[in-house]
Amino acid sequence: MKKTARMLLLLLAFIGAPLLVVSTTSLAADKAVDYPETIDLTDHTHRQVVVDRESGQYLGHPTTCLLEDGKTMLCVYPKGHGRGAIIYKRSEDGGLTWSERLPTPASWSSSQEVPTLHRVVDSNGKKRIIMWSGLYPARLSMTEDDGVNWSELEPAGDWGGIVVMGFVEPLKTGKGHYMAMFHDDGRFFSKNAKRTGTFTLFKTLSSDGGLTWSKPQVVYESSEIHLCEPGCIRSPDGSKLAVLLRENSRRKNSHVIFSEDEGKTWTAPRELPLSLTGDRHTGKYSADGRLLISFRCNSPTASRKGRPFEGDWVAWVGTWDDIVHGHSGQYSVRFKDNTKGYDTTYPGVEVLPDDTFVVTTYGHWIQDEAPYILSVRLKLSELDDLASHSDLEK
Repeated sequence: MKKTARMLLLLLAFIGAPLLVVSTTSLAADKAVDYPETIDLTDHTHRQVVVDRESGQYLGHPTTCLLEDGKTMLCVYPKGHGRGAIIYKRSEDGGLTWSERLPTPASWSSSQEVPTLHRVVDSNGKKRIIMWSGLYPARLSMTEDDGVNWSELEPAGDWGGIVVMGFVEPLKTGKGHYMAMFHDDGRFFSKNAKRTGTFTLFKTLSSDGGLTWSKPQVVYESSEIHLCEPGCIRSPDGSKLAVLLRENSRRKNSHVIFSEDEGKTWTAPRELPLSLTGDRHTGKYSADGRLLISFRCNSPTASRKGRPFEGDWVAWVGTWDDIVHGHSGQYSVRFKDNTKGYDTTYPGVEVLPDDTFVVTTYGHWIQDEAPYILSVRLKLSELDDLASHSDLEK
């Protein structure tokens, strides 16, 4: 697909037609698939900011945290593929520029899994940022001064898992109440465990603003479909939660589950449209109520041929109702072409006060070179303009 896409680029360049929107009339599995308009930003270098790059060194899997001032942003990522010393940087201007690598606690060098950052507030209004590092045991580090000083990583309990945490969501059950989710395949939930062939989705709760966490409870488990890497979206009216899930057996599309009682109970998983199928979904709302969800484009094996942007860093733009009703959404956007398989995209997604999305991830952005950390900046109104101009040229 990538080779075909590049040939199309060359042809369009030759005849003077700008490639902004790609038409998709038929897709994988040799059948027509309802698919949103596709927009390619991979060559929009004016949107791109390099957060960190080191020659010959794999830098991967970042997450970000935007502070309440709307401009201070923290970013952490491992020096390696998931496992590796955690690197920490800070931006004071909404991600336009970044600090040098900042000092970190000694224990951060022992991280075994991708770090994730989350703002939490306790019942007294005390703000903290917590950083999770997974596998066994799951460990926590925290800061009480917005990232100036950090504690050492300490076990959160006698349990662990993979991509701890997929999200940390504030709950309406009380001030300082949070729910977090992660998954495991049997290897890391307990000490000296082994792969079981079953993927289990867990939730854990905090009632003290993220300082301590309950023993994880099973939300869903299956050996037929491998649901993992949960990403949470709350409905616009605040009454419902949707959790989007990677399907790791590659037999099915990604899935979604819903809750109307703050995560106490969940619907049975159901498939999402192909346009929302991929890995590590992370999303936020724009001011106009639309969603941008960033993820790795990774299709079921039977659907890979012909899907735009397979293996690349992409986003879906649509609405909450699109997710609820299984609609394909408005746009499928490629942020950047990843040049090596599927090794990309554990994203940070932030929205600045002016409605600019700052999306950040790692990838192999240059052929045959080590992956590095890149941010892309955009407004949904800019996507509307690109799509409109493309329609006029048809």
